[in-house]
Amino acid sequence: MNDVSFWNKIARSYAKRPISNIPAYEETLAHVRQHLRPHHQVLEVGCGTGSTALLLAPSVANYIGSDLSPEMITIAQEKYALSPIEGLSFCVARAELDDVEAESLDVVLAFNLYHLVPDLEAALAAAHRVVKPGGLFITKTPCIGKMWYLRPVIKAMQMIGKAPRVTFFTSASYETAIEKAGFQIIETAYYAAKTNNRFVVARKS
Repeated sequence: MNDVSFWNKIARSYAKRPISNIPAYEETLAHVRQHLRPHHQVLEVGCGTGSTALLLAPSVANYIGSDLSPEMITIAQEKYALSPIEGLSFCVARAELDDVEAESLDVVLAFNLYHLVPDLEAALAAAHRVVKPGGLFITKTPCIGKMWYLRPVIKAMQMIGKAPRVTFFTSASYETAIEKAGFQIIETAYYAAKTNNRFVVARKS
């Protein structure tokens, strides 16, 4: 099963899942908002069903939520129809951002995404390409490289179509990859106890 088929298949059940750690999620959103400005043009890569986009879009002039799964975007658009927000839109797009104009965005956001992409280097290079000089790249990513015991579990689940592609990397190697892509890291954090979800804010020089 390819990535698009997997996420299309689980989109409706995924949309019903509650957020596992509400305080950490809200703290993350608060820190993201500190970096957003009313004039910003923002793209969220891997927006899923649009829940985060709906919360952050009022802080900026234009916010695009993108995802490789058409079914995820359909659900996001259904949510939008119930609570329209000026300047918010959704589209189907891969993490490589092939159709996004270079240096057209003030901020690229991605949450719980980059451990799932087929080519991390290409995805980070794409984020760097589309951000304006001085623009920001803000992510929160599971860095599970040291959790070796998850590998056989995930592998078994993948074999029966119950888990997506997953890449194992540490926070250190992830941050090195971000810097290699051309960003300067200006902030890092963990917003929960005993978590591997690394929050990173980086600037394109």
